[in-house]
Amino acid sequence: MSFDRPEVYSAPVLQGVAPNDDDNTEIIKSFRNFILEFRIDSQFVYREQLRNALLVKNYALTVNMEHLIGYNEDLYKKLADEPSDIIPLFENAITQVAKRISILNRSEDGSSNNATANGPTDDEIASLIPSFQLILNSKASQIAMRDLDSEHVSKIVRLSGIIISSSVLSSRATFLRIMCRNCRHTTSITVNNFNSISGTQVSLPHTCLSQLQDQSGQGSTMDANTPPKNCGPDPYLIIHEASTFIDQQFLKLQEIPELVPVGEMPRNLQMSCDRYLTNKVVPGARVTVVGIYSIYNSKKNIGTSRGDGGVAIRNPYIKVLGLQTDIDTNTFYNSLSMFSEEEEEEFLQMSRNPNIYDLITKSIAPSIFGNEDIKKAIVCLLMGGSKKLLPDGMRLRGDINVLLLGDPGTAKSQLLKFVEKVSPISVYTSGKGSSAAGLTASVQRDPVTRDFYLEGGAMVLADGGVVCIDEFDKMRDEDRVAIHEAMEQQTISIAKAGITTVLNSRTSVLAAANPIYGRYDDLKSPGENIDFQTTILSRFDMIFIVKDEHDEQRDISIANHVINIHTGRVSQEQEEMENNGEEIGMEKLKRYITYCRRRCAPRLSVQAAERLSSQFVTIRKELLMNELNSTERSSIPITVRQLEAIIRITESLAKLELSPIAHERHVEEAIRLFQASTMDAASQDPIGGMDPTGNSRSIMAEIREIEQELKRRLPIGWSTSYQTLRREFVDSGRFSQPALDKSLYALEKHDTIQLRHQGQNIYRSNI
Repeated sequence: MSFDRPEVYSAPVLQGVAPNDDDNTEIIKSFRNFILEFRIDSQFVYREQLRNALLVKNYALTVNMEHLIGYNEDLYKKLADEPSDIIPLFENAITQVAKRISILNRSEDGSSNNATANGPTDDEIASLIPSFQLILNSKASQIAMRDLDSEHVSKIVRLSGIIISSSVLSSRATFLRIMCRNCRHTTSITVNNFNSISGTQVSLPHTCLSQLQDQSGQGSTMDANTPPKNCGPDPYLIIHEASTFIDQQFLKLQEIPELVPVGEMPRNLQMSCDRYLTNKVVPGARVTVVGIYSIYNSKKNIGTSRGDGGVAIRNPYIKVLGLQTDIDTNTFYNSLSMFSEEEEEEFLQMSRNPNIYDLITKSIAPSIFGNEDIKKAIVCLLMGGSKKLLPDGMRLRGDINVLLLGDPGTAKSQLLKFVEKVSPISVYTSGKGSSAAGLTASVQRDPVTRDFYLEGGAMVLADGGVVCIDEFDKMRDEDRVAIHEAMEQQTISIAKAGITTVLNSRTSVLAAANPIYGRYDDLKSPGENIDFQTTILSRFDMIFIVKDEHDEQRDISIANHVINIHTGRVSQEQEEMENNGEEIGMEKLKRYITYCRRRCAPRLSVQAAERLSSQFVTIRKELLMNELNSTERSSIPITVRQLEAIIRITESLAKLELSPIAHERHVEEAIRLFQASTMDAASQDPIGGMDPTGNSRSIMAEIREIEQELKRRLPIGWSTSYQTLRREFVDSGRFSQPALDKSLYALEKHDTIQLRHQGQNIYRSNI
């Protein structure tokens, strides 16, 4: 070969841009080798995954970052340090391997000659495969959301939280076909907007490019004969039909409530995901995210005339590369793979234990003394009954609601706090600091798109779990009404700002409240003690009235128990009991509750159903008789809802033992619990209540009658002796001695009478 021919030859002398290209080529080659060569034992993991993905036309590859470390550490370091530049190269490598696999598959299916004669060529097959998406999976240590700072910008991070809102899908351009509106000249632009949060940062040419292309293609003939075209400024239009778009979705991630420090607002972070990562999660789901911590220029900061915007201030967001739904959420996808075989065997052994009910009851808040029935009710609440979907589309809830009403200092809030810790999904809120929007859902406006979207409240975030509402009586009435529908229908209907929708809130409610006067007044009916309407009371399956009664033996045992807690003896005893199998640890209890809720949905046996129906009729009959005897109706209602409540409690007791059928013994315990809670509360009504002894006239009714007669017989300013009253009321056999003493005590407390001369003289002082 001679250099005498009239041709131009060139030789590379100085290194220009070429090494960079070579570098990229090397990286793509390394990634290609990783996908083709990486194997665990004799299985080529990613090659098989890619082949399966091509068969089902799912153009995404999930790569475990730990595998990359084991294969090539330098490659992993590059990916971790410069993800925005390296991930497009990785996706390019995946797409190349996928094209190669599809061509090989085709050549295996039939001979090459037949394929070229009838079917598409190799190039056409390769062009049909779109760019693959890389989904990263990692077991790296998580970073708390409030620890993300400037050092993490443009690095891969892994963090977890709750999704509080998700936007509708929008389309982002990857390839644009544009046309000049005057001379119809078309050209195309490839948009590499991997790192942009919105795909709007595409600048179209400001002048028509037809001149430049004609000159380069046809020589100088155009210049001589035709005047240059003037298509005006910004002549290009986008031809949407010929362009390529991908799906994009924006999510908002909030810190997990348990990890928020006391007194701090929970932080939230914008997230952007595209293609196969969209529509994966719904608000309320707990997720673990692998993504790039990036920054973008918010529209708020652009063009601010005031000096507060800052020129180079950027807002952070996460570019999602991988999304895993946590085990604890209400999805059943990973319920099968959630428990290991050893764990399942252990749970089955536990369920066969005849004392499992008492064992779990002991494990509920062991540091709180007594309150056995309340703890048993909490066990039923954590387990829940069986949800039912009837043929006509009607749904019956399976969740149990419990109200604790009583004196201060009876450890109601501590019980609520314990339930929040032991329940797989739970939200704790206090009545005074909760509004209707905070409990149900609020409508927010997106600062960028100015669209309205829904943000779920406490009842939505606790879907599939428990909402603990403390200070229930301090809530405003209009806020309390907001949870009526959530407690019975288990949905929240929203009609605000043009958004009309229904959200799920399949959650149990555990509420704690104080009586009106601070302490429970025995001389008043529950209706006068409780400032709640009958509508909300009927929605609670069990209502416990917790009284702080003065009993010397009980006080001694409580005092000893409290002192043992403060000296650390109780914690030692608990450890010993756990080791001996007399108590269950909190983590194991949490897992057991999750297992029971997932695996078991008991139904009533025929005998149990008959026993329940006859019991309900008996209760209603008793209530009717008492209401006929008195002038008022009972403030705590016994309705069909209470029958359903007993059914739910029965099912939860069967679920506790992993029994598919609820037997009569479960019904007996459910009736006992119901009698000890709601029926006991109803029986304490002095007028329209039920007398638990079965006498027609309870002591409360006697006290009321004595009060009325005393006020009638003793004018203001007059006095009488205790002996006279005793002779007239007690000795004649009309009333009992305790009733007289209690009525005098009550009248003195209300300043109606004054007791003089050591209680021997009674003076009427007021109305």
